[in-house]
Amino acid sequence: MRVCERARAGKMAACALRRGLWSTVSKYNKKHTHRILSVVDSSSGFEVNRPRVQCRACGLSGGAQQRRFMSSRPEGKILETVGMFEAVKQHGKYETGQLFLHSVFGYRGIVLFPWHARLYDRDITPPMSDSKPEPPGAHGSKEVKGKTHTYYQVLIDTRDCPHISQRSQTEAVTFLANHDDSRALYAIPGLDYVSHEDILPYNSAEQAPIQHELFERFLMYNPDKSPPFTARDTLKAWQEKNHPWLELSDVHRETTENIRVTVIPFYMGMREAQNSHVYWWRYCIRLENMGDEVVQLRERHWRIFSLSGTLETVRGRGVVGREPVLSKEQPAFQYSSHVSLQAPSGHMWGTFRIERTDGSHFDVRIPPFSLESNKDDKAPPAGYTF
Repeated sequence: MRVCERARAGKMAACALRRGLWSTVSKYNKKHTHRILSVVDSSSGFEVNRPRVQCRACGLSGGAQQRRFMSSRPEGKILETVGMFEAVKQHGKYETGQLFLHSVFGYRGIVLFPWHARLYDRDITPPMSDSKPEPPGAHGSKEVKGKTHTYYQVLIDTRDCPHISQRSQTEAVTFLANHDDSRALYAIPGLDYVSHEDILPYNSAEQAPIQHELFERFLMYNPDKSPPFTARDTLKAWQEKNHPWLELSDVHRETTENIRVTVIPFYMGMREAQNSHVYWWRYCIRLENMGDEVVQLRERHWRIFSLSGTLETVRGRGVVGREPVLSKEQPAFQYSSHVSLQAPSGHMWGTFRIERTDGSHFDVRIPPFSLESNKDDKAPPAGYTF
């Protein structure tokens, strides 16, 4: 997301929904060191990560020092230290093992490795050179110049997954299964792709600060390193073996009436079915309300063009069975879905029908994106069997 719009890279702002309650981490103050606190339900023993900050220099919470978003805690909840915020990186990338809070969805995570993607931002009017051409039949005629942008493959703390399910359905990476059923998929839960500006880095004294079944398989504690978690050989082998199916290459973004849509397509592989080849892609979509008005997604309208010459139209209510509301308190919603073609490439584009509180509607454009298969035919992915 553009720094000029959110300035998230320069702010310690994390919004986390936790059982209907939320608080926001206030602006990072270089004069103080801040502790991240999590809320623990003492009645059930279940830990709920609700980021807040506390200044060690004066002992006051960040909300009391600067802007207070939550004045009281529900009964039965206490605060425990999760870690210490670090300075946001304006330049360079975060290393393997970096702990972070997601600035939009509020979950705790850890960086596995970076991806360098090409970001095609249709909100920026570029020169005509080095641009992404418009697919046949897509809306508009604007060409878009791609720029390099850093994303990260991350593990999500499983304790936080139940609390982001209302706003994100992308906390898993899906693969094609290794058997004859061409439509069978399997998922690795707790994996996500996070943009550089959505990382709020912190450190922790714990040797296992993230709860995930792959944490100890992929990472080892090394107090002599910074961050103190380094990649095991199993992580390197898994990354190399599954690189074609994990790789993030293109990101597409467009804003309509303060609703920004970001699309990331992933090629999943090819299967043979009824004497024909079926090519599969996964696509992740994030909607963000950049304005103050409360809106709700009501309908989707897709156009899917295949290199074989077919053009398919798909209409339906909501997305993944949901009609999410986008507000200042919960501005974003993410989901992922899948598409298959009987051709090695194609394009998708479309619109979302959005409803205002007064009942009026408007259409938000989904930026056109390519569906490209990998040039080299490789074996199906192997998941995380070592």
